[in-house]
Amino acid sequence: MIERALLSTFDKTGLAEFARGLADLGVELVASGGTADHLAEHGLAAKRVEDLTEIPELLGGRVKTLHPRIHAAILARRDHPDDLAALDEHGIDPFDLVCVNLYPFTQVASRHGVKEEDAVEMIDIGGPSMLRAAAKNFAHVAPVCRSERYGSILAELRESDEIVLETRRALASEAFSVTAAYEAAIARWFADRDPFPELLIPGFEKVTDLVYGENPHQRAAYYAEAGARRHLLSRVGQLHGRELSFINLYDLNAGRMLLREFELPACVIIKHANPCGVAVAGSIEEAYDRALASDPLSAFGMVCVMNRPVGAELGVQLSGQFIDVLLAPDYEEGALDSLRQKPNTRILVDHERRRFDPGEKDYKRVFGGLLVQDRDWDVEPRESMAIVTGSLSEEEWGDLLFAWRVCKNVSSNAIVIAKRLQTVGIGAGQTSRVDSVRIAVEKARIHGHDLSGAVLASDALFPFADGPEAALEAGVKSIIQPGGSKRDQEVIDAVEKAGATMVFTHRRHFRH
Repeated sequence: MIERALLSTFDKTGLAEFARGLADLGVELVASGGTADHLAEHGLAAKRVEDLTEIPELLGGRVKTLHPRIHAAILARRDHPDDLAALDEHGIDPFDLVCVNLYPFTQVASRHGVKEEDAVEMIDIGGPSMLRAAAKNFAHVAPVCRSERYGSILAELRESDEIVLETRRALASEAFSVTAAYEAAIARWFADRDPFPELLIPGFEKVTDLVYGENPHQRAAYYAEAGARRHLLSRVGQLHGRELSFINLYDLNAGRMLLREFELPACVIIKHANPCGVAVAGSIEEAYDRALASDPLSAFGMVCVMNRPVGAELGVQLSGQFIDVLLAPDYEEGALDSLRQKPNTRILVDHERRRFDPGEKDYKRVFGGLLVQDRDWDVEPRESMAIVTGSLSEEEWGDLLFAWRVCKNVSSNAIVIAKRLQTVGIGAGQTSRVDSVRIAVEKARIHGHDLSGAVLASDALFPFADGPEAALEAGVKSIIQPGGSKRDQEVIDAVEKAGATMVFTHRRHFRH
């Protein structure tokens, strides 16, 4: 039975309605200072914490609920006579429900230019203490830490005058998860000067359940890192189509990571987390045409991302393809009219206008552990690269840098062949680099691309001359690669002998 509730919240969203519902059920309300003031503004009477403790708030509000009359009332076990006797001896009435949410530490600490003392003031002490106490005593107390729970709790009370044990256990789990994530965020903030601290405690909040994982027998959900100012879907809205799947999101991430490489109108087509067609052009319509022409066979069932709005004419073209997911900054109404003719196509609008967080870490899950590294965000500047044989025009430089940016986003061993800012052949994920070259060349030939004068990018060094030779024989005239092999000179000699050009970047971009 819920007879007495303690309310102490920073975020007052929905609180007045929740408190009124409790009061209507005959629940006595006790509230901390700011919360009591908020309830009074809504015509609700609540006994103030300081009236129970007989001590006013101290240290500018830092100390108000840290008192035995509060914590004993939360922690008392109703099936322990000694606990009840202690309450009686000191005139303490127990709490049956504790509603607390915490100071917004992550929101304040992540603000640009925030002062350290302002972030420290947002480290909540009393709130987590009350929540943890209530969660520990869930057998007798209902801990409530999310406003989304208010409605269902009131509904349960109205139906049966109590909150059942199963619900209280779920609320306890939620409370400990919230306080754990909160403490983890604070720990990360204190350790921000150490990129790889001894104890890493990432926290993630569920954004949505997914219908299933990579396969139908695998359960799945999408989580965003707690405290992250933006994430994969934070500024993405869905306008049409089926719900997003696990694979949709994985492919969408690959597309967005690659698309961020380009400022000019660009289109990226993704299949199985790898690009199968990429193009940059003077208009988004041309970019799409050329990206699709790169490998139209692989594009079936594609994830397609663009960095310019979709007009009516382009919408008609897109509606003629089997597209799983389409992402663009905006759509003309005529484009949506055409695209909505395909009921399953997931149409997403991208409101992101900023570069992603350069300090974000990259996690890769392994058995019983986690591999953590800096994200491989940007390519090195052209000035740091070296032409080791041959010469390049500005147009050829443009093609090489385009291919290099695409290659950075292809699974290793990665080979990208491009021509006039369009991919024409991509070899990905092979155990042999020369096999990736052969696959890229073969894909280009299958789709009728003329490789004479094309450029090739390799995400890592060529250990032998056989890879470049296979590309040179097919018509490639310029190659960009990190260099650094013991046989670099053999590779350079092969390129020079073919009258071609090669650039060393001095940095590789593996992506496994």
